[in-house]
Amino acid sequence: MTKSLSLFDVVRNKIRVKHYSIRTEKTYISWIKSCLHFYSLQHPRELGAAQIEAFLTHLAVERKVSASTQNQALSALLFLYKVVLEIELPYLDGVTRARTSTRMPVVFTPDEASSVIRNLQPPYSLMARLLYGSGLRFMECVRLRIKDVDFHYKTITVRNGKVEKIG
Repeated sequence: MTKSLSLFDVVRNKIRVKHYSIRTEKTYISWIKSCLHFYSLQHPRELGAAQIEAFLTHLAVERKVSASTQNQALSALLFLYKVVLEIELPYLDGVTRARTSTRMPVVFTPDEASSVIRNLQPPYSLMARLLYGSGLRFMECVRLRIKDVDFHYKTITVRNGKVEKIG
């Protein structure tokens, strides 16, 4: 007798087959749960494009999430329907879009960055120097191994970086 997998087990399996990061997996699961709770735990097959649009609009209007957060929720739900349930949703043009942020990012001056790095203890100071000097992403830095740094050619090999992701 075979055990039936839960919807979330199937989602996890599909995400892992596509080699998405564990952080993406957790985020997608969280957004799918949030949507299902919004509709009193109805199965997603019982929901349609109108309900997905209403949930995404709720995020923007009631919860006042950022545009990137709303897009993240949209990506999770599109993954659920397209990849997991194999249901093609029509274009979701009835969604009230969250406002994009207009504030400028705060950027450290070179002196401020140096001051912060100077006050860090190893190994965090080394990581901060690598991040600041090379433009590495945080997880790219965390995953570095000794063999990835070539002092002779002054190069760093980034393995499984975000740029290599293929949908």
